Amino acid sequence: MTNISKYVIGVDIGGTNVKLGLVDPRGKVLLRSSLATKHFGKSPEALIEAICEAVEALTGKNRLGKKDISGVGIGLPGLVDADKGVVRMLPNIPGWAEVPLRRIMERRLGLSVRIENDVNMITLGEWEYGAGKGIENLICMTMGTGVGAGLILNNAIYRGPGFAAGEIGHAPLHQKGPVCGCGGWGCFEQYVGNKRLQKDAARLFGKKDISLEDVSRRAAEGKKKALKFWAQVGETVGQGLIGPVNILNPERIIVGGGVARSLEFMKPAIEKVLKQRCMKTQAEMVRIVPALLGNDAGIIGAQVLIRHENKN
Repeated sequence: MTNISKYVIGVDIGGTNVKLGLVDPRGKVLLRSSLATKHFGKSPEALIEAICEAVEALTGKNRLGKKDISGVGIGLPGLVDADKGVVRMLPNIPGWAEVPLRRIMERRLGLSVRIENDVNMITLGEWEYGAGKGIENLICMTMGTGVGAGLILNNAIYRGPGFAAGEIGHAPLHQKGPVCGCGGWGCFEQYVGNKRLQKDAARLFGKKDISLEDVSRRAAEGKKKALKFWAQVGETVGQGLIGPVNILNPERIIVGGGVARSLEFMKPAIEKVLKQRCMKTQAEMVRIVPALLGNDAGIIGAQVLIRHENKN
């Protein structure tokens, strides 16, 4: 069995950048590096080779050999088969379909490699070292261009038999509504994803180029229109969480991602909706909290994934 007291290389692959980090046994990121995803076009092979070189560079900077690394954990923004180590599809990165990533990288690096959905990786990091520490049942929701979630149920990540659990953004809020990229319509993501919020903000403030950061800044200054905007977003988020809260009875909902930086302005409205509309037991138990690990969450989550895999 691999020594779980060793270092882990965390890799967080996104549509824009690939972030890498050397993580120590306590979950601390010691070194970081990054790559621009778009430089590698539609070639998974070229990006994989660049990641392998970046992994070797990270270990080299710290004068670590293969014996010092317990594994490489990779978070990917799409559907992955975590058991087989195969990337099924990455919607926002062209060319990735049925790529046996674990096998390719293990042969190339001579290290143990594990892959996971990126939101699940973030969830593992927050559960072990962040806002979910000590919690046995939680939802970790990320809000940005899309809306996704990772689930910790009975102290374990829940992936579902098709490795597709946690798609909270594609739970319908309405019987009718905007068509969604998932093939459905009226999905939660269509009402609280960045694109929709940007349009709503532009309409409310009469400024096409207003950013959500600008709206948050105005809210922090106490501007009523901005506070009203985020309260309305919070109400919609609350509506989207009623079902998951009633079904899963989580103790905590961790909110991360770009939009979540405005959670303080949304939280009262979210809590009000849950208190009014969730069943009494579930409403009393759940707490809404901000994510704590920021951009390092996925990299730190890789350390948790490797450590738990090696224990089994």
